[in-house]
Amino acid sequence: MNTSDPLQALSAAGVAVWLDDLSRQRLTSGDLAALMTDRHVVGVTSNPTTFATAVTDAEDYAPQVRELAARGASVDDAVREIITADVQQACDLFSGTWESTGGVDGRVSLEVDPRLAHDTQATIAQAAALWKTVDRPNLMIKIPATPEGLPAITCSLADGISVNVTLIFSVDRYREVLDAFLDGLEQARANGHDLATLTSVASFFVSRVDTEVDRRLTEIGTEQARGLLGLAAVANARLAYAAYQDVFETVRWATLEEAGAHPQRPLWASTGVKNPDYADTRYVTELVAPGVVNTMPEKTMHAFADHGEVLGDRVTGTADRARASFDALTAAGVDLDDALAVLEREGVEKFTKSWTELLETVERQLSQAAGSTAAQGAGR
Repeated sequence: MNTSDPLQALSAAGVAVWLDDLSRQRLTSGDLAALMTDRHVVGVTSNPTTFATAVTDAEDYAPQVRELAARGASVDDAVREIITADVQQACDLFSGTWESTGGVDGRVSLEVDPRLAHDTQATIAQAAALWKTVDRPNLMIKIPATPEGLPAITCSLADGISVNVTLIFSVDRYREVLDAFLDGLEQARANGHDLATLTSVASFFVSRVDTEVDRRLTEIGTEQARGLLGLAAVANARLAYAAYQDVFETVRWATLEEAGAHPQRPLWASTGVKNPDYADTRYVTELVAPGVVNTMPEKTMHAFADHGEVLGDRVTGTADRARASFDALTAAGVDLDDALAVLEREGVEKFTKSWTELLETVERQLSQAAGSTAAQGAGR
């Protein structure tokens, strides 16, 4: 499919375009609203890394920081209030999209504290608190797909909270996520919630898989290994889509669908290309399939708008070829199970580090604002 508007063609092919970035500057400048119009953006995700970057030296946050400092807010409370304000404004901006798509798109994702990734009960409690605080029907709470996160996903859905499951790397873990999703919907229905109001996505990380597997192939160094560079990430995502299709063709799902439930859409995350040798739109073009979300960094979005191609459904029916790629990687000496486990562990660690950096940044800003206020008072 060729068109003068590749992102429109992508949307027409069944891929929801979401932006992987949120900041107050995007909101107040009208940039995010422009991306909705010009780039067909129908949702936005946030994570500790993007917020840590946004808040650092950002004048947009200064008035709120001064107000928080004046009333002696703790660092944790300040961070939550800052992020909540952005998410609420974004939810309001996307409310029309949420209404026009029947609640499927127009979603804004807010992550639980990544330091809770291995604490089920604390994750459940914070997900409920964030849902109540933001108080917007098009919010999604992001919960990591750690073993401890799985029951939190179920419990949150059971309580009527829409969930974005994040940091999924392996198909085996993804199958556990799908089961947690179905358990959650069944419990939500038993608890009297309207399933039509609940949505969920499963964020399957892409580019990081190639980064890790390519590193291992390079270390192996054989001609066989070098010939397999760049195969792992797309193959992994295609196998995930096959797992998605398997689950949503079951009688169990059909029963929930009859009750108004929406399927948990696969969401391709980490779709910015990290290896300059690869086409900068590869994780968009090669993962086109009906009923998925692609959450893109702005750079990737603009690249696809400029020269991206929609070549039809590149995922459905490719599972056998993807398994063959995995078999070849294993034969070349790559321990895929270990590689994907490393990625999950590092994913949690990176988000935790970003959250710590965000806390440190806000702490400095609170201290500076308090010092400035004290100095002004002394000068009167």
